[in-house]
Amino acid sequence: MIWAAPKLSPEVLALWQVKPTNGPKKYSINNHPNLLTPYMQDLYQAFRKEVLSLDPCVTEEFLKFYVAYKAETNFVDIIPLTKFMRLMLNMPFADIKDPKGICRDVTGLGRWGNGDIELELRTIDELPYIMSLVRQSFESQMNDEK
Repeated sequence: MIWAAPKLSPEVLALWQVKPTNGPKKYSINNHPNLLTPYMQDLYQAFRKEVLSLDPCVTEEFLKFYVAYKAETNFVDIIPLTKFMRLMLNMPFADIKDPKGICRDVTGLGRWGNGDIELELRTIDELPYIMSLVRQSFESQMNDEK
């Protein structure tokens, strides 16, 4: 026995229709409220200025959970938290030169962002040392492309 197709009103059918999207959602700093507090905004702007000045090819992309800095691909991602920024460096942990030992090996662990190295940026005073680590990730990516 074959059943007849149900007769549904246009209102009921509309509930089940998939609505097309207009492409991928665009994110901005406004999607990261932790970066908009006075303290974090100053820290973020100082970090951003340093990273973007590494090379003219460096770009910034706001994503849903983090902010990516790219040359060809991500070399550092920031995950904005309430009182600090978690940074993910996209290079092998074994290759980082970190005399202060602030980097953490997160190889194989699920994290937002890309990379095997995790560290935290809490104050502007830490920025010069943090940038020496970020620069290593950037240079590692640029050397891999050659």
